[in-house]
Amino acid sequence: QVQLVESGGGLVQAGDSLRLSCAASGRTLNGYLMGWFRRTPGTEREFVVGIRWNSGDTYYREFVKGRFSVSRDIAKNTVYLQMSSLKPEDTAVYYCASRPPRGSITDYRQPYEFDYWGQGTQVTVSS
Repeated sequence: QVQLVESGGGLVQAGDSLRLSCAASGRTLNGYLMGWFRRTPGTEREFVVGIRWNSGDTYYREFVKGRFSVSRDIAKNTVYLQMSSLKPEDTAVYYCASRPPRGSITDYRQPYEFDYWGQGTQVTVSS
């Protein structure tokens, strides 16, 4: 069992930056795939970025490339999402998720691939 706790959300203006953190506890993340998703009211969770814990390989959705950056601190068991040049359309609840090493990944962008989720942190970008 992995517990995930997000922090760092808030209200910012368009063009500002924000850094989200996802602290994991319960077990080490060796072999895990970590992801950040977001959801706006009335929509499904959508994949934003992902990072493989061991290799540090990253995966970005096109709409955040060049603006968002994901990283991890192995010693702190924490994943970060650095967001810059924020836009009002980035407004959402952001969730951290983790997928343990099990079988093959069909589509890492899909929520069903991930077993553990944080409670989410609200990011609001005003125009």
